[in-house]
Amino acid sequence: MNTLLKAGFAELLGTFTLVFVGGMVVTIAPQFGVIAAALGHGLVLIGIIYAYGHHSGAHFNPAVTAGLLVGGKIKVNTAVAYWIAQFIGAIIAGFLVRSFADALGNAAEIGAANYGQTTGALTSSALITAGVIEFILTFFLVSTIYQTAVYGKAGNLAPVAIGFTLAGSILAGGFYTGASLNPARTLGPALAAGDLSYVPVYLIFIFAGGVVAGLVHTFMLRPDDEKNKP
Repeated sequence: MNTLLKAGFAELLGTFTLVFVGGMVVTIAPQFGVIAAALGHGLVLIGIIYAYGHHSGAHFNPAVTAGLLVGGKIKVNTAVAYWIAQFIGAIIAGFLVRSFADALGNAAEIGAANYGQTTGALTSSALITAGVIEFILTFFLVSTIYQTAVYGKAGNLAPVAIGFTLAGSILAGGFYTGASLNPARTLGPALAAGDLSYVPVYLIFIFAGGVVAGLVHTFMLRPDDEKNKP
């Protein structure tokens, strides 16, 4: 199989896994709280990074891909292929989560709006503020990815550091915004739920967080032993 095709398929499957598990956990979050969402996302991310990292680098997030693109870590054609794969995987996962939530009567029990979307208390009342929080949390996530994985400072424990960063960010921001930190994670369930009202703002701020992190860690916080490398 073509190398880029294989990498793209790994991104599709990994993103599907993240959005499916994350979305399913969020459908029960009203009963179990934000801790369930944090653990669900963080733990599965650790697993899929170990599972697919050798195929694609394990982005599973268009904002991560954007951050690596601006830092010169991947080529444009690779980034575009990854974005297509990531959004396809997320959309499939979003509609599957909705179908299972409906089958279990979840929509009737806790509100038809809960199909695993990444929304919080500020999404409808203070959307720009929610976007700023998403920007900050995404910056944290992509920063961890750069230092631990891209620059290899955590070795084989990089996936653990990345998963813990995502889990901690969801604990911090889940109540306020849903703590997406991932344009695909936002779009897939939003499409399935039929509510795109908040999506453009979320996508702008999340992508911006990834891009700014990529620039900061490429041009300001690049380790000394990396400066002579291409």
